[in-house]
Amino acid sequence: MDSIIKGICPIIATPFTERGEIDYASLENLVVDLVNGGCHAVTLFGIAGEYYKLTDKEREEMVNLTVATAHRLGGKVIISVTDHATEVAVHRAADFEKAGADCLMILPPFFLKPGASYLYEHMKAVAQAVSIPVMAQYAPEQTGVTIAAEAFCRLEKECPNAIYYKIECKPAGPYVTRLMHLTNGRMKIFVGNAGFQMIECMDRGAIGAMPGCSMYDVYLDIYKKYEKGERSKAIEIHNKLLPMLNHIRQNVEQIIAFEKRILKRRGIIASDYCRRPSYNTDPYFDKLFDEFYEPLSREYEWGIKYE
Repeated sequence: MDSIIKGICPIIATPFTERGEIDYASLENLVVDLVNGGCHAVTLFGIAGEYYKLTDKEREEMVNLTVATAHRLGGKVIISVTDHATEVAVHRAADFEKAGADCLMILPPFFLKPGASYLYEHMKAVAQAVSIPVMAQYAPEQTGVTIAAEAFCRLEKECPNAIYYKIECKPAGPYVTRLMHLTNGRMKIFVGNAGFQMIECMDRGAIGAMPGCSMYDVYLDIYKKYEKGERSKAIEIHNKLLPMLNHIRQNVEQIIAFEKRILKRRGIIASDYCRRPSYNTDPYFDKLFDEFYEPLSREYEWGIKYE
């Protein structure tokens, strides 16, 4: 825990070939682009990374490539532990630490909706299995599992390395304020939910955001302006992003599909293929996407390589 992670730590998309196989060359290119582009860390196996469509072997290879690439460039890697069985999650966490993760994110188990005590013991066991910093993720809309703020505060007290929390409930703001109040401002909170409530949550004490990776430079622009005290400028930039987010984040598979479309158009990955089941767009959705993409593409000089 030599240095605190804060800022923009995007979720890495999993690039596939048109045949549905992992495109490791595109993955490496994506990690290079994110780290060299100034992201404060990169995050592997977030919900937007299609972790639930990967084999164990693929995940192992992705971990090794991501860690090696990011560390070579001086970047940091957060890796999410998503296993539903506590015993498996503990072993997975130890493996990720050994592989070189700088921080672990814990997605609490949600299949069959375990009770509050099981959720807490799961998070605690994973945190105690490693010595690196740990982040707990709270995503009740995606998981259907609710966790009281008091449970995270207890975890923060009982596990010294459980220092980060990714909050993406709706609304997120009051929950962030509750956590900060209960811990006298100690809680190190990241905003999820595509950074939709990024400005509000940073006003309430959040130290960064973990959005999708396709528009990372826009989020970095917002964050830097906010950190410089230029809040009104940060809001102005955020407002340019909101129409796109409002369009593409209507469900998880939809934002995954459009994130990959942006990455492909920018020339960062070669294909926008998503493993099935996935999101099926229609001509009107595509038309709106193009309308929202064009002004952002011009302003941030997003190149087009593969299309």
